[in-house]
Amino acid sequence: MRETHGDHSRGSRPRYRCGAAADAGVPLQVGFNRRFAKSFRTAHLNVVEGRIGTPQLLRSLTRDPALNNPAASPQWVIFLETLIHDFDTLRYLNPGAEAVSVFVMADALIAPDYKNNGFLDTAVVMIRFDNGAIATAEASFQAVYGYDVRGEVFGSAGMLTMGNVSESDLTRYLANGIQADSQRLDTDLLRDAYIAELNHFADCLRTGATPLASGEDARAALAIARACIESFQQGRPVAVSRGVDA
Repeated sequence: MRETHGDHSRGSRPRYRCGAAADAGVPLQVGFNRRFAKSFRTAHLNVVEGRIGTPQLLRSLTRDPALNNPAASPQWVIFLETLIHDFDTLRYLNPGAEAVSVFVMADALIAPDYKNNGFLDTAVVMIRFDNGAIATAEASFQAVYGYDVRGEVFGSAGMLTMGNVSESDLTRYLANGIQADSQRLDTDLLRDAYIAELNHFADCLRTGATPLASGEDARAALAIARACIESFQQGRPVAVSRGVDA
């Protein structure tokens, strides 16, 4: 998905050369929208401020409510279009650090007939960063309870958690149990983040500021995603290449 606004561009996945925007002298913003979610943004600032010490363990997850039409899904979509957001989130929550290696365990547990086509619907990725931190990213294409996006940073002086499955902070305590409503669409669960993302892009156009989610961030996340494909194919840890061309 890519959007253009006059001579400026905004894209949600790094399937273009980020150098093109630089050559044209226009802002480029990538749609890594968790950077614009209030809880994730606050967590990032808390890490920068040293409030939880040095990051040691990190976690990011994406679970979609249902798998729709796997036959039409691109090969390796779980890494290149779903987990790529988690890879960026983990970089965002571990500022200044870069991934050096990945190890993947993944399968087609929901739609096994499509595994031979490179379609995986369940995955866990272990990532080692150059500051020593260890991170996990996980994804599933079938969370029956609703759309689920969460993150966690455990540090030497504390821990941060972010994300919420529930539609709101309303909880019902009834005779048949405790209940809360969930969301079925990412645009509903992360509505405020999408709005903040678009407002930020507009601000960048007006002021010339550098977008919060840049083309270089896209290149780094894509490098992790491509290493994941190699790790899955070879069944071993794989180094993350810093020279990937997005």
